[in-house]
Amino acid sequence: MGSINLPLILTLAVLITGVIWLFDILFLAKPRKARVAAVEQQFPGIESADEHRKAAYQTAVDAVGKEPVAVEYAKSFFPVLFIVFFLRSFLVEPFQIPSGSMIPTLQVGDFILVNKFAYGLRVPVLNKTFIPVGKPKRGDVMVFFPPHQPKTYFIKRVIGVPGDRVRYANNVLYLNGVEVKQEYVQKASPELGSFCMNHRQQLTVVNEMLDGVPHKMQKCDEPSGLSADDRTWVVEDGHYFMMGDNRDNSADSRVWGTVSEDAIVGKAFAVWMHWEELLSIPSFSNVGVVK
Repeated sequence: MGSINLPLILTLAVLITGVIWLFDILFLAKPRKARVAAVEQQFPGIESADEHRKAAYQTAVDAVGKEPVAVEYAKSFFPVLFIVFFLRSFLVEPFQIPSGSMIPTLQVGDFILVNKFAYGLRVPVLNKTFIPVGKPKRGDVMVFFPPHQPKTYFIKRVIGVPGDRVRYANNVLYLNGVEVKQEYVQKASPELGSFCMNHRQQLTVVNEMLDGVPHKMQKCDEPSGLSADDRTWVVEDGHYFMMGDNRDNSADSRVWGTVSEDAIVGKAFAVWMHWEELLSIPSFSNVGVVK
């Protein structure tokens, strides 16, 4: 989302318009109605009056019964803002994919929907869970705020849950000492400017099995960079180990560590549109951007 905190802006807009409307109901509406009633008493039998008297009556009513401009705007915008706020905060939020770290699962230009209640209902802005619903599972594609960029949305796959021992060596993933099986799918050409292309390598696409559920993952033909390192991590309580499906072109938990439960946004569950030309959408759009 860049530097604009849309959830905070939306929350403040709902609060401000709601408070203005409530203030009008509690303190301004009754005196306004009383003034209108007083005008009506000055124009008895207005229903049968001539057009000139009706016009004078209407002018007087408009003068004493007109709502303040702030109240008019608040009453107009609050319902719409509240609906958008409720949907984005507790049900579903749209995001856009601008990078290739989740290829082949998610392509650059994909617009996705994220389930905001899959892992519990959270207080907007503060992101604290107030109604627990579920926990992330291995294999879930999750949107979150990474520890090194706590205001930027990221999207990766959940690889390790609390207590897991994660090892990655020579393009092979091990969980708790057991190799995660990979089934060959096909060869593929690397993306322009990717690590594999820069090192003149082709890509191999495989089905990787996490808890018996396959997902596609791609890797350079020869282990290099992050894939060549033989490293092991133990996932702490309340944290998750995240990796991109484009293994050699993804900065993830191998680089910046595990993700805290407090940084979870939601579970990605659907691609609803693909349009690469929209990659330059403004940062204040109602569609967030995930890396």
